[in-house]
Amino acid sequence: PDEGCYIHGLFLEGARWDPAAFQLAESRPKELYTEMAVIWLLPVPNRKPPATGIYLCPIYKTLTRAGTLSTTGHSTNYIIAVEIPTDKPQKHWIKRGTALICALDF
Repeated sequence: PDEGCYIHGLFLEGARWDPAAFQLAESRPKELYTEMAVIWLLPVPNRKPPATGIYLCPIYKTLTRAGTLSTTGHSTNYIIAVEIPTDKPQKHWIKRGTALICALDF
């Protein structure tokens, strides 16, 4: 794009992307991982994050979320968190362990 960058090839764990509603949705039965839509990262100076309507979803390199850095307390597998639209509160997706994964183990 002219500004920002696109991220593609991520997988959602604990949820799925609903392209019709343009937001997170519950996983279908027996669906552990689903492909995530393309994400457009667009830098905005001094932006204030919305208080509702988003899930601050962590992105991990692999399915393993163990290991912590002594400086930040995050997993050594942790990359960044992105805002994903949702109609449910953050705690709903946190309880499901919803995260984006760069590479599956199989």
